[in-house]
Amino acid sequence: MKETESSRTMDGKQAGMAKTVAIIGAGASGLTAIKCCLDEGLQPTCFERSEDIGGLWRFQEYDIDGQASIYRSLTINTSKEMMSYSDFPIPADYPNYMHHSKVMEYFRMYAKHFHLLERIRFKACVCQIRKRPDFSVSGQWEVVTEMNGKRESAIFDAIMVCTGHHVYPYFPLESFPGVKKFKGKIMHSREYKHPEVFRDQKILVIGLGNSGADISVDLSHVAKQIFLSTRTGTWVVNRVSDDGYPLDVVHFTRFKTLLRQILPVALVNLWGEKKLNTRFNHENYGIKPQHRFLSRYPIAADDLPNAIISGRVLMKPNVNEFTEKGVIFEDGCREENIDVVIFATGYSFAFPFIDESVISVGNNQVPLYKFVFPPHLERSTLAIIGLLQPLGAIMPIAELQSRWATRVFKGLIKLPSADMMMDDVVKKTKKNEKWYAPSQHISLQVQYVDHMDELACLSGVKPKLLNLFLTDPKLALKVFFGPCSPVQFRLHGPGKWEGARDAILTQKERIVKATKTRAVQGCTGAHAMSVPCVLIKVLGCAAIFALLLAFL
Repeated sequence: MKETESSRTMDGKQAGMAKTVAIIGAGASGLTAIKCCLDEGLQPTCFERSEDIGGLWRFQEYDIDGQASIYRSLTINTSKEMMSYSDFPIPADYPNYMHHSKVMEYFRMYAKHFHLLERIRFKACVCQIRKRPDFSVSGQWEVVTEMNGKRESAIFDAIMVCTGHHVYPYFPLESFPGVKKFKGKIMHSREYKHPEVFRDQKILVIGLGNSGADISVDLSHVAKQIFLSTRTGTWVVNRVSDDGYPLDVVHFTRFKTLLRQILPVALVNLWGEKKLNTRFNHENYGIKPQHRFLSRYPIAADDLPNAIISGRVLMKPNVNEFTEKGVIFEDGCREENIDVVIFATGYSFAFPFIDESVISVGNNQVPLYKFVFPPHLERSTLAIIGLLQPLGAIMPIAELQSRWATRVFKGLIKLPSADMMMDDVVKKTKKNEKWYAPSQHISLQVQYVDHMDELACLSGVKPKLLNLFLTDPKLALKVFFGPCSPVQFRLHGPGKWEGARDAILTQKERIVKATKTRAVQGCTGAHAMSVPCVLIKVLGCAAIFALLLAFL
């Protein structure tokens, strides 16, 4: 790396000098962490406890303790344009919503293209991470790992923990009276793999998140009957949105984010709920939640209404009590002869290999500045990557976190004081508690566009809209009105990618190519350039231009 005056660390070391980084986990976050280290001239070593990359997205036939787990039918609920790494678009012919096997194919292409595999030590379990005695000066860590029954230790200048939060199942059995006398099978959703073994059984699924809905529908094709129990209900969105485009492509735009920020919350709630009830009335389907549209993230469950209307899935309230062979619900109704109960109740997160004096987790909360850095450490050489719950894809957020963290490690970016970082953590926590309905991961929730922009500002890679409108209006329109895809954060600044502009301008072609596998003659697609659409874009441009000028 060519040295410049700005490429010196706070310690006086040259930024080009090798600084070693230990990366824990080779999943979606770990892979991009390796790549970002290499981009900054750092020397990463990734420790992966399994024999392959992919983390959560690597399907395994059996549930393995300490590793994330998915089921055979799982399809991702974020579209390829919004979940791709910013300088490596997913192939145009890949489905917009990919099966987990396709997600793994993409990870393998990414790892091969950027030569990441040689940086990974497989079947290496991290047993302990501890500060070196001179940590306050050096910021170094000792990492103890175990491979083939043999323990080793090594010293690293920095650590990136990329283990995610889908490893330790949350199993609230104590909340259900009589559960110990139930004679049927009880399991957590992480143990579920495929439906065949449950053929002709009566099954109760507890929990209406994405997993609970997916598993219920999956099982409903072979089971005798599925009962889906929910304590609070939820809003259900469809992956296929306006004009058949992916949901996040249509709604995760800078223009719509601006509207959400300036319009009254009550109006946005009313609009969202009306739009969702247009497809199916949530009250009539027993799903209507106690909270408003913006108060908790919806679930993507395209097939759930079909399963309910056909009677394969029956919605039920929360379980009040277990009996020997069944359950009694809160409304007094009973269901007997239940064969299996599946708790789709989510996950807790923990860092058992890190001392509590470094990271302390309590009630699924951990204080992290911008969800990355522990504020109290004397040296900012530990970063937690991917530990958040976005309304959107986590891969590009983890990438932006890694781009920022690696530049902090090098000393090119200096963090605020510990007090200022804690103030930011407290502010975000209070905002979430005020904005969202109570939930297990309330402290981890972020809005996709808002948080991506916040991270991009920290690294100096946020798109300069005013500049773009003046110099490249065609691109500016796509950046503002089009999907806020990860490639936008490669237009300028550190890590600029020359292919970013073309990738943004050709997004629509890549989206359509995956669905238009049969050419249809005589279609004009006039709707895309309708008068209302053009008018909205013109007014939007005028509004944003005025806002940008106001801040100059």
